[in-house]
Amino acid sequence: MKHELLFLSRTKDVFIAEGIKTYSSRLKHYTNFSISTLKEKKKWHRTKSLKDDQGVLLLKSVPTGAFTVALDSRGSQFSSESFARKIEEWEMRGIKQVNYLIGGPEGLSSDVTGSADLLLSLSKMTFTHDMVRLFLVEQLYRAYTIKAGEKYHK
Repeated sequence: MKHELLFLSRTKDVFIAEGIKTYSSRLKHYTNFSISTLKEKKKWHRTKSLKDDQGVLLLKSVPTGAFTVALDSRGSQFSSESFARKIEEWEMRGIKQVNYLIGGPEGLSSDVTGSADLLLSLSKMTFTHDMVRLFLVEQLYRAYTIKAGEKYHK
């Protein structure tokens, strides 16, 4: 199964970018994993249409037939163990690719959340969109170590 993160613009904080790089490298030992950083228009303004424009860009970047997971505070929450089981369920269903859509500071448009196969919330707390990137990659790595019966999770 291939996992791909799609998000807008680069990760600003160096320590977060380094964490993403570290867990991405570890995750690649278990599964096909990639990150696509989508380039935003330079002249977007923070308006309702910003989220809509970003949503169009995100949705255009999802390959046909991919299972989409949109990260949204209203989404389902999983323990690390249940997230590992969810990935196993996707594998059993024959899902070949999962794309994780992470919005910018304004969040995701209703088009993105409405078309997603799963809305996922990492916490009831609010995090920056950059932190969500790191937390998601770490949780994917954790899920695969749980599936492999390794001790990282403990």
